[in-house]
Amino acid sequence: MSAPADSVSPGSARAARYFIYGALLVFALIYLTPLYVMLTTSLKTLDEIRTGDMMALPASPSLDAWVRAWGEACIGVTCTGIKGYFWNSLKMVVPAVVISTLLGALNGYVLTKWRFPGHKIVFGMMLFACFIPFQAVLIPMARVLGILGLSNSTAGLVMVHVIYGLGFTTLFFRNYYEAFPDELIKSAMIDGAGFFRIFWRILLPSSGPIIVVTVIYQFTNIWNDFLFGVSFASGESAPMTVALNNLVSSSTGVKEYNVDMAAAVIAALPTLFVYIVAGRYFVRGLMAGAVKG
Repeated sequence: MSAPADSVSPGSARAARYFIYGALLVFALIYLTPLYVMLTTSLKTLDEIRTGDMMALPASPSLDAWVRAWGEACIGVTCTGIKGYFWNSLKMVVPAVVISTLLGALNGYVLTKWRFPGHKIVFGMMLFACFIPFQAVLIPMARVLGILGLSNSTAGLVMVHVIYGLGFTTLFFRNYYEAFPDELIKSAMIDGAGFFRIFWRILLPSSGPIIVVTVIYQFTNIWNDFLFGVSFASGESAPMTVALNNLVSSSTGVKEYNVDMAAAVIAALPTLFVYIVAGRYFVRGLMAGAVKG
């Protein structure tokens, strides 16, 4: 009997594997080149940057640019570095992520296990909110922040990001809870458990994968946001991205590219840390239901 026409010889399979690995390596190098340039530039002196090769390794690596970026670089008329703005971003991101994740979990719980007349319309409206451009809500949001007395404050930015992220977090949890067995909820009801006890004791402890997905998504979006930060905060209450823009676009004094690169790397470290710590759980959470429905 002759071999099947679609059979693949070991040599062909090995060649295909080498081609795939080679292509992935090339794409990885292209993708990582900007990060390499940022890191090496931040470790060089200004003279070496001006006279040397951009791709060359630093001749005498130094952390002076990192020290200046953190505590001495001039942002506007204030020369205290980016540390204050870094903490502003942390104070904004942590509560915004926690609140939007918790409210998204509650919404997903209600929309799947305690359905009410019109729940599909409510969910559709929340989905619609996910696709409203940031620019469309600037004026209404500024008006609301002014009425509440939260303009130019970290608390105001927290509220903005909670409201804008609620549609996404609800979508994630709603799709995840859709596959959760109803029998467990009914059994808990028969045993006398109420709305919040079922949520805290049954749903939430089983939501690890989707919580990781939501936290990574919200943390990345909020930390990297620039439009809301520059629109609703200024001066010492501005977040990290606004300060980084002001530092890089400053037109006074000597242009310190090594300090700019060090500040940019510092700004990227928190999101990088989150992905390194929880990246593998992110894929598991997506596969567990975040993109279904």
